[in-house]
Amino acid sequence: MKKMFLVASMLSGISGMAQAQTNVTIYGLIDLGVNYTNNVGGKSLVQMESGDVQGSRLGFKGSEDLGGGLSAVFKLENGFKADTGKLGQGGLFFGRQAFVGLSSATAGTVTMGRQYDSVVDFVGPVTANGGWSGYLFSHPLDNDNTDNSFRVNNSVKYTSPNFSGVTFGGLYGFGETAGNAGNNRTYSLGASYVNGPLTAGLAYMNLNHTGTTTSGSITPSDATFLADKQKIFGAGINYTIGAAILGFAYTNTNLTNPTGENGYISSFAPAVGTLNSLKFNNYEINARYQINPAFNVGAMYTYTQGKFDATAGNVKPKWSTLGLMADYILSKRTDIYLQGIYQKVGGDLTGTSLDRAYIPGANDSSSNDKQVLFRVAMRHKF
Repeated sequence: MKKMFLVASMLSGISGMAQAQTNVTIYGLIDLGVNYTNNVGGKSLVQMESGDVQGSRLGFKGSEDLGGGLSAVFKLENGFKADTGKLGQGGLFFGRQAFVGLSSATAGTVTMGRQYDSVVDFVGPVTANGGWSGYLFSHPLDNDNTDNSFRVNNSVKYTSPNFSGVTFGGLYGFGETAGNAGNNRTYSLGASYVNGPLTAGLAYMNLNHTGTTTSGSITPSDATFLADKQKIFGAGINYTIGAAILGFAYTNTNLTNPTGENGYISSFAPAVGTLNSLKFNNYEINARYQINPAFNVGAMYTYTQGKFDATAGNVKPKWSTLGLMADYILSKRTDIYLQGIYQKVGGDLTGTSLDRAYIPGANDSSSNDKQVLFRVAMRHKF
């Protein structure tokens, strides 16, 4: 009897050790609300939309202690539309993230799979749309990917430990084209610095022949633009003063020989001929104020300069976007929020369709140079 008790005690202890060494978490988020857009092709529109502040998701993440300060880590994250139940990210089952790797507190983390790029990791958090307000506040067409419109497939990623507030990292997405490794290849580098009230980040990303193949780093269904080359640079800063957080961000996107770019832009191409390049300069100021522990408000203004070089001449559109948000926290896991967004388009737009405003997340462009969108929604995390 004593031997049986001893064996049972040993097995119980081993089971406890195994549980302590392995950690798996199931988590999720549902963001669902109603949007009103004043002008969609000349008519107003009311619709239910999922995931405008944070994408609705279901995920699995975990780690296993391998000893010596080394752990195996993984994440599988599914995106879905809560209003219809459909899969997001072009119907991919784990379209948001899918990776596995090794992590060390002293050497950093290396992961492989479908992952976020350095612009999303290091610049996105200091913008309004990548930090707290979501897709409706993103820069026109999310041209700089600060709102994570696409992920990088077949990628290897490194993230450093925290060195006195400094963190850096990089990503390489394989092109997977025989005899042409650069085709549909992506790489990015970035860094952030956090010290007391100050947070700063910068990043660079280079995409080559984006979306030209289905097996490379960016698939056609993921790509925001299709072009021979796409280069993105961004930097930003947040500073906390009491209950307020003030921020500024600048991003530049440069596309060479766009071939199947976003439909909103390609619709004007016949008027100006073949497009040789597209350029966007985004200047954003943002602020957030915590009125009390349960209620905060935020504001963002972005001025975007565009330059489209075409065979029939240059076009220089300008976008002004203003966003306001109020968020009330009901519990640690549930909140309700209200957003309002206004966009106006101007600049040299003669003979093009770019004189129509188009807020990211709206169902379609306006029939004129202005568009307004309001959203009321609920977000629940589990």
